[in-house]
Amino acid sequence: MNANFPSIENPTRRNLQRLFLLRSVMVAFMLAATLTLFYLNIPLPKMPIAFAVGGMLLLNLMTLLRLQKFSNVTDQELLFQLLGDLLALTVLFYFTGGYSNPLVWMYLLPLTVAAVALKREYAWLLAAIAVSCYSGLVFYYVPLSHLHMHYLAGKSLDIHLVGMWLGFVVSAGIIAFFVTKIGQSLRDYDQLIASIREKSLESERALSLGTLAASAAHELGTPLATMAVISKELAQDLSNQPDQLQQLAIIRTQIERCKEILSSITHNAGQSRADAGHGLTLHQFLQEAIQRWRDTRPATELVTEFNNASQDALIFTDRTLSQAIQNLLDNAADASPERVILKANWDDDRLHLEIRDFGIGLSDEVKKQLGTPFFSSKNGNGMGLGVYLTEIILAKFGGTLHLSNHNEGGVLTSVRLPLKKLRIAHQGQHHE
Repeated sequence: MNANFPSIENPTRRNLQRLFLLRSVMVAFMLAATLTLFYLNIPLPKMPIAFAVGGMLLLNLMTLLRLQKFSNVTDQELLFQLLGDLLALTVLFYFTGGYSNPLVWMYLLPLTVAAVALKREYAWLLAAIAVSCYSGLVFYYVPLSHLHMHYLAGKSLDIHLVGMWLGFVVSAGIIAFFVTKIGQSLRDYDQLIASIREKSLESERALSLGTLAASAAHELGTPLATMAVISKELAQDLSNQPDQLQQLAIIRTQIERCKEILSSITHNAGQSRADAGHGLTLHQFLQEAIQRWRDTRPATELVTEFNNASQDALIFTDRTLSQAIQNLLDNAADASPERVILKANWDDDRLHLEIRDFGIGLSDEVKKQLGTPFFSSKNGNGMGLGVYLTEIILAKFGGTLHLSNHNEGGVLTSVRLPLKKLRIAHQGQHHE
């Protein structure tokens, strides 16, 4: 199950990436506004503007290098980035008219990012600093002359009002674009955490089932041994009755299978796959699993069709994977006791199995709950674990399971299994 956990991307890192883009837009807008005012022959202090804009560009360069070299980004780092933006804006506004500067609305952009991306204490800290800077600019600033009114083509133009209008338009667009991106990032992260929590619960449930299975295996060992002894004695008593001996042989086969299953459950959990299994071609592995199933369900006809598009891959024989295939065949035989069809197609990279039964198919209610632990559609004759355990086993190897109603009736079970984690590499070494 752990192999299927989605990867977690730090949401603060993504917010820092968006802050990088937001700061780039702010710098571009300040440069455009400055060039426009210079074009209109409105005198501006060049050094303070260069210092503020250069500081934001340097901060963006450091951010870019930071994002390329390191993956982990903390809330404190994002806080200091926003404090740097407030400092640069304050220097810029101090030398360009203070609170009367039409670009003073830019104070709201770092605050908006902080409100969405940072915890409450950091957001309020930035808000207090921004309000303090803005309030200070009311009393302390370098005034600009000829800023409010300019004559262009014989018409009066209030630069301040135009700047306020343009600032509102740009800030509305920036907030709508960037803040919704940040909000979506946080919502995606919440969904990711919920998905991981659900998978963790599934892993815990599977672990509980494994513990229960080990306990049951320990308890069932004694009665199975007793049954084996009694069946052996019965075979001696019925030596002259071939019909009864044939039925008794089936019972003894089932007992041996139960003992084998219990033995695999109680096998050392830490043993590696290379020690636990042996190498077989994929065709041989399928034949073994099918024959093992046929021994337990002799009354059901199993029609097989193999089609390999390449040379047989040599794989490790994993007992759990064989059990997963038998689980699916059992489900098909329960729905269609007379006949089941199995088709296997594979190439160098992937195995595709199709198992078809001729039962009544899946109802809408069964489809919704299929794969849920302890849910069974067999009217009390099943434990409701076959599909669930099969999905867990297949997921371990990167495989998928899909059940649907066949067009001509019955259920079509489709398994797609990559061979990467099963294949034996050259010289007896396996690779992942």
